[in-house]
Amino acid sequence: MRKALLPIIIIIGTFLLVSRLFYLQVIDDSFKLKSDNNAIKIKYDYPERGYIYDRHGKLLVANQPSYDIMVIPRELKNIDTLEFCKLLNIQKEEYIKIIKKAKVYSPRLPSVFLPQLNKLEFAAFQEKIRKFTGFYIQKRSLRDYQVNYGSNIFGFITQANENTVKKNPYYNNGDLLGTQGVEESYETTLRGVKGVKYIQKDKYNREIGSYKQGKYDTIAKQGEDINLSIDAELQKYGEELMINKRGGIVAIEPSTGEILALITAPTYDPAILVGRQRSKNYTQLYRDSIAKPLYNRALLAEYPPGSPFKILTGLIALQEGVIDEQTSFVCNHGFSYARGRFMKCHCHGGVMQLHRGIYESCNTYFANVYMRTINKYLKPADGVDIWSNHLKSFGLGQFMGYDLPTGKKGNRPTSKTYKRIYPNGGWRSTAIVSNSIGQGEVLMTPIQLANMMAAVANHGFYFTPHIIKKIKGETIDKKFTTKHMTTIDRKHFQPMIDGLFDVFNIGTAAALKVDGIEICGKTGTAENFAKINGKRVKLQDHSIFVAFAPRVNPKIAIAVLVENGYWGARWAGPITSLMIEKYLKGKISRTDLEKRMLEGSLQAEYAKYTGKKVVDSLLVKKPIDLSTDSATEN
Repeated sequence: MRKALLPIIIIIGTFLLVSRLFYLQVIDDSFKLKSDNNAIKIKYDYPERGYIYDRHGKLLVANQPSYDIMVIPRELKNIDTLEFCKLLNIQKEEYIKIIKKAKVYSPRLPSVFLPQLNKLEFAAFQEKIRKFTGFYIQKRSLRDYQVNYGSNIFGFITQANENTVKKNPYYNNGDLLGTQGVEESYETTLRGVKGVKYIQKDKYNREIGSYKQGKYDTIAKQGEDINLSIDAELQKYGEELMINKRGGIVAIEPSTGEILALITAPTYDPAILVGRQRSKNYTQLYRDSIAKPLYNRALLAEYPPGSPFKILTGLIALQEGVIDEQTSFVCNHGFSYARGRFMKCHCHGGVMQLHRGIYESCNTYFANVYMRTINKYLKPADGVDIWSNHLKSFGLGQFMGYDLPTGKKGNRPTSKTYKRIYPNGGWRSTAIVSNSIGQGEVLMTPIQLANMMAAVANHGFYFTPHIIKKIKGETIDKKFTTKHMTTIDRKHFQPMIDGLFDVFNIGTAAALKVDGIEICGKTGTAENFAKINGKRVKLQDHSIFVAFAPRVNPKIAIAVLVENGYWGARWAGPITSLMIEKYLKGKISRTDLEKRMLEGSLQAEYAKYTGKKVVDSLLVKKPIDLSTDSATEN
């Protein structure tokens, strides 16, 4: 038996090898296709990208025809470069540079020479293309924006580069793909599938028909349409309110986690990143290091949350059992602690309980509440970690998991944070008491602030914020329909909501009430520091406001942050009230407030810290005239 084993193995191995060779050489000639590629020309048929609609079916992004000039370097023959360059309005040096780059990529494969010609440019070149052997026209579709807002949501279309091609073999050099926003997040859904045609060529390099009668050709498949959760009118209105201001707005539907508006300011018309001027315009936006129109403040900017953080301070204290609704502290317009240190308070003073502490935003009350929470435990480190874990349950200090490709975690301090700050130990609750009012080491993004309010509106749970509502032929990822429970018992939310409701009735936002809508909210003023010429400089405070409405069965939770906007009720508060009324009623009753917000500008405030007058990039929507600037309210 052993003697027969070796011959049997050899016979079986030989049979398998011969069978494989027969399959490859006779049955499957796909390898022949690759080996014969000198005599085969590959043409791609690029599909239209899927359309983008808002939650109500309003068309936001469609497509328009575009034409790329492609080049195959090894086929270039007797090109009159002067005529060619004059026809396309480019310099000869640019021509030489592009051809060299194409040769490095591949002498035999097509590369994009000049992308995104419009109809007139295409027609002019098409007339004389016969004179320029080695060049041909590739038809594609470009985005056609039906609105002039939402650029931070959509993202834009750019060309695949060598790094992209290496990472993803689907793409060829010069292919179009989505970058940033939903164009990037849902690229595989929106792009569709490109078709491929193999064209046989004769020995004179002339096309003679489809290779193998089109056996290997594939048909392009159009991208799928998607519906965003965005309310187009609310998005547009929010961007208008934030003109000549900097900051972010995020509005969420609490019952679903769907993002209703995602606004960053300043912003730009998405149409400027389409066509031959795209690269030039993008460079101008990118180099604007002052206004930063490409920086999505709603998702990336990390700010001290200020007084809205008192909501979490109070809820955690209730959960930890260190206070109840009747627990009282006396406020003498400030809080004394730690060897004569003093935290100022702008409330009316007197005896404070939870309800009044919320609607008057008493620093003294919440400083005491915070210290009780930390001091409940023998070791401050244990108290901080318990407190920090409660914050984590609201989405703080972590990526939110939303369906956009950018974001920041903010900062949620733990005992490790303070071990680094105080390596010799000895720190107590008094050293970190500024956390109680959202200053300290706590940092939050606008979307985290809005999500916090969604959790409060829901009495203790939230859904992962997301911007997709529907994809044709697909189901939404179940992570967006899964409840996330906070660590706070449901019973503790109602007392907090009652206090937030009176913020609009008798508290810090009483002047911002909207008839017919019960709004629960919280004003905020966050200290703002920056390094200028190597020195830590105190700048004008940020204006913050968070809210949800209506009080019962809430339909919208919102966070507004206006950089250098003084205090919460000055800029962020009015914008919040207007956004809520716009969404719930569809019209504005406080036209005086609306006029002040639409026409108001903080450009002069921003200019103070640059040493010169600053105008946001000319590509930013509605550039302002500095002669009419004002950082004051009328």
